Amino acid sequence: MSSTTTSTTATTAKLVRGYEVVIGLETHAQLSTRSKIFSGASTEFGAAPNTQASPVDLALPGTLPVMNKAAVERAIRFGLAVGATVAPLSIFARKNYFYPDLPKGYQISQYEIPVVQGGLIEFYVGDAKHQVRLTRAHLEEDAGKSLHEDYHGQTGIDLNRAGTPLLEIVSEPDMRSSIEATEYAKALHALVVWLGICDGNMQEGSFRCDANVSVRKPGAPYGTRREIKNLNSFRFLQQAIDYEIQWQIDEIEEGRKIQQATVLFNPDSGETRAMRTKEDAHDYRYFPDPDLPPLVIAPEWVERVRGEMPELPRVMAERFQRDYALPAYDATMMTQSKDFGAYFEQAAKACGQPKLVANWLMGEVSRRLNAEGKALADSPVDAPTLARMIGRIADGTISNNGAKQVFEALWSGEGVDVDVVIESKGLKQMSDTGALEAILDEVLANNAKSVEEFRAGKEKAFNALVGQAMKATKGKANPAQVNELLKKKLGA
Repeated sequence: MSSTTTSTTATTAKLVRGYEVVIGLETHAQLSTRSKIFSGASTEFGAAPNTQASPVDLALPGTLPVMNKAAVERAIRFGLAVGATVAPLSIFARKNYFYPDLPKGYQISQYEIPVVQGGLIEFYVGDAKHQVRLTRAHLEEDAGKSLHEDYHGQTGIDLNRAGTPLLEIVSEPDMRSSIEATEYAKALHALVVWLGICDGNMQEGSFRCDANVSVRKPGAPYGTRREIKNLNSFRFLQQAIDYEIQWQIDEIEEGRKIQQATVLFNPDSGETRAMRTKEDAHDYRYFPDPDLPPLVIAPEWVERVRGEMPELPRVMAERFQRDYALPAYDATMMTQSKDFGAYFEQAAKACGQPKLVANWLMGEVSRRLNAEGKALADSPVDAPTLARMIGRIADGTISNNGAKQVFEALWSGEGVDVDVVIESKGLKQMSDTGALEAILDEVLANNAKSVEEFRAGKEKAFNALVGQAMKATKGKANPAQVNELLKKKLGA
């Protein structure tokens, strides 16, 4: 499906088999607190089952929840970052349902008055800018975990996750393709990691998405949605949505109605399957939690958090556009993470070639990092080294093709010094104009036919002469210099 442009006022999209796709995401970001949201138990990942479950988490009689201030501050930080309203007063509610891994028989969450209201996430799909509105973000506790493997047909219950603090971030149904939903999720993931409110580890369940998907004929009311639960990778998110879209269209085309349901995605088969009929809010019998007073956030608290905020990605991107004359798309790509922003700025300042630095980071550096599954912090080529190499491109010492060979040697560990690699591989471009002119005179003498064709108006003949000149210099001539001297000699 092609990318679309979405705004808060209008949505346009190419149709899938004559249907418009409507997608909203609910994302659970585990907050980076050391202790749980209502108890002092540790949130550290990987402990032995049931060793980090306190009496509060186990819902033992007589225990009472106590709000974790650090979790609230992280919610405030998120609200400020997305331009939302941070509610001066919000309410905790009991969401009632029965699961074996939910000891209390209810989950403490927020319903009618969430802590964060509204907001906006901006991102790119290709070079097209998109916006997705946020409905809300609310604080809640996680449930435990049911373990089905290696239990000889039985199920084990691990309550270490019970009470882990979550920020559930709910979008409006503004997305119209699986690609758009995936890029939104990536942008949201990058933001919560940037803010330091979530470690973003999807393998450990720190960041997971539920996708609400429906289809409709253009201009029709919203269709019946199905919710795909617990998607913990961007690849699975896109695959699950794509399968669900086709399944729903098939059902409608065959005359069957879509039933609202919660579904699971099987990565092995690439299919979704219904888990249970989808509940509505009234099925959970929400009511205010009598054990927790309203959460009051004074304006002074919000302003203190605002003063401690890091430079936000969009602010840094605007600064990169202003200070380094980067295009908007490049600036956004340079602020996809704090590491990217710091690396770009260090290299750009060192070599004075910000656009070239951005091109290399978006191109060769990203390609190699992705191929090897590395983070930028683990790049074998650091910012000062990349800057030195780009400086050699800018001053004409090496060509772009030569730079790729230098980069390859630096990345693979063949060399650590840019100039040493250039010398050892003989990549230095010719800088002696006199020597180059002598070579060009010989090229013109040996290619009289191409000279005649060029003077007769055939532009391709000029390219042939440039090729012969580069061949004669074994690729060491500066192409721009070759072009200039050839035109002068040909009287062009």
